[in-house]
Amino acid sequence: MKVITFGEIMLRLAPENYYRFVQANTYCATYGGGEANVAVSLAGFGIDAAFVTKLPKHEIGQGAVNRLREFGVDTSLIVRGGDRVGIYFLEKGASQRPSKVIYDRAHSAIATASESDFDWDKIFSGTTWFHFTGITPALSDNAAAICLAACKAAKSKGLTVSCDINYRANLWTREKAGEVMGGLLKYVDVCIANEEDAADVFGIKAAGSDVTSGQISHDGYKEVAIELTKRFGLKHAAITLRESISANDNNWGAMLYTGSEFYFSRKYAVHIIDRVGGGDSFGAGLIYASLQGMPHQDALEFAVAASCLKHSIEGDFNFVSVDEVKKLAAGNASGRVQR
Repeated sequence: MKVITFGEIMLRLAPENYYRFVQANTYCATYGGGEANVAVSLAGFGIDAAFVTKLPKHEIGQGAVNRLREFGVDTSLIVRGGDRVGIYFLEKGASQRPSKVIYDRAHSAIATASESDFDWDKIFSGTTWFHFTGITPALSDNAAAICLAACKAAKSKGLTVSCDINYRANLWTREKAGEVMGGLLKYVDVCIANEEDAADVFGIKAAGSDVTSGQISHDGYKEVAIELTKRFGLKHAAITLRESISANDNNWGAMLYTGSEFYFSRKYAVHIIDRVGGGDSFGAGLIYASLQGMPHQDALEFAVAASCLKHSIEGDFNFVSVDEVKKLAAGNASGRVQR
């Protein structure tokens, strides 16, 4: 079982602790990005995971490659070229002050890549699953065209295709996102979204929910999943449900719709260390559980537990084992010291 993920890996620069940008004298440098985060999680779970992107040949690009290799991700399919690695700055929120992200990723190597850079027949050889997010086609028209070519090739080869909608208002408009993502989701089997994505991108709103106040209606999100499935012919629709109490404390759960049945996970009260990558860790957990043939309820519980644990880990990547996730999913949530 081999999984290919495709997207952008960026250099993440964050002030130490909870300092604001205007306070910062030093920044902690790490790497991360939606599809790269999924690949790292899957590799940690023992899955053969490869990340595909384009990175410059200079040392910063090599640093990103090295970081992925360190955690067992196959980097042999990464194309080298272009001028720069995208950067994002993260200011971690606290209490009632939200986190803030500033992007510096225009004209990055992947954003300026061309369709001819990627031989999808070769890339998908021996592959079972293909995953991308809505962040990648938002980078440029070129990136959107590459995503479409990848989806078409994946479907022609019988791969399962998953997509996390991951709408980013700082990257494109709702109108452009709806147009592009609508075309891509026609090739998707498993669609992953958060509690806001369907409304932002497709105008599909959950009745009885208010994400600002943290009010989540299960019945409303059932209708969202039904509409997404009907509109795009999905096999499964998964929606993470975040009830925001503050920047530090959230309730966290998810829903899975299989086209005939609805499944809801248990809800976790999460005290957040770092929430970046939370959705990606959910996606990786769902992919892993699906590849293992877990029953739908168990697969959902595994994905939510993996994501719950990610909120306790600094950085974009989720450094947890299958055993740790299974223990939490089975109810061991005490956080007691393991000796």
